[in-house]
Amino acid sequence: MLYIVPTPVGNLEDMTLRALRILKEADLILAEDTRTSRVLLKHYDIENRLESYHKYNEHGKLDSIARRLQEGETIALISDAGTPGISDPGFLIVRECARLGINVQCLPGATAAIPALVASGIPCDKFVFEGFLPQKKGRASRIAALAEETRTIVLYESPYRVLKTLKQFAEVAGYDRPTAVCREISKVHEETIRGTLAEVINHFEAHDPRGEFVIIIAGKE
Repeated sequence: MLYIVPTPVGNLEDMTLRALRILKEADLILAEDTRTSRVLLKHYDIENRLESYHKYNEHGKLDSIARRLQEGETIALISDAGTPGISDPGFLIVRECARLGINVQCLPGATAAIPALVASGIPCDKFVFEGFLPQKKGRASRIAALAEETRTIVLYESPYRVLKTLKQFAEVAGYDRPTAVCREISKVHEETIRGTLAEVINHFEAHDPRGEFVIIIAGKE
């Protein structure tokens, strides 16, 4: 069995009882960054074997992990924060398990996109999750396409590119498009900035963006 186990995006209390049990019972825990994950596991007195599994080694480890699962081991996959596979490693091993007929269960749990969307005040009945935009090639064309999207748009962004992304989007979609920027979800300094693209841009021109960000932009009317 492969378990996909969400971990907190900020507050360590955002762990389910089932997630803790799975991590304690697993034969092996695959972690995106073992140093980050050890902090969480130590907090909950979990001492199971830990092994790195990230975007730079996931192709090379795919066969060995699949073989261990076929031999009967229970493996839990976690990322640094949130649900593996959502802008984090996870898709390749899940696809391989599906191909081989290995059972996969994904536990419900923390992810940054949904709390940001629900708290944004922007319609959340229909939305498109874009994750991180391309940094260079294809970025402009992707933003232009999203500007025509009628559903609410959910983006992840680093603090170094928040302003750039907001300005690029405003140039195509218009500065009056309703927007919310959520940062540091479930952490001490969590906040949501709401307004038009112009108003949100003005805010972050006056306040240096810090932390981890989710950008919510209303769809085209």
